[in-house]
Amino acid sequence: MTIKPLCDRVVLKSCEAEETTKSGIILTASAKEKPEIAEVVAVGPGGKVDGNDVEMFVKVGDKVITAKYAGTEVKVDGEEYSIVRQSDILAIVE
Repeated sequence: MTIKPLCDRVVLKSCEAEETTKSGIILTASAKEKPEIAEVVAVGPGGKVDGNDVEMFVKVGDKVITAKYAGTEVKVDGEEYSIVRQSDILAIVE
């Protein structure tokens, strides 16, 4: 099954969370924060949203930084994804 986003929506797959701190302390699963860097898996076509033209600036394969609690979490075929509006993406990581 594939996810095809509509309008200005973007499907993201979270990058792995850090396992250890910079000082070498190993983190338990409950101590890890939700990663804010994700990879773009699918991009909607853009078009008219709320009466305004929306141009999509991200593309599949981009690594992006999102707002901490943005989007809707979904699970498809055992994989977890987030679906966010393009406006919830703060930056592209180069």
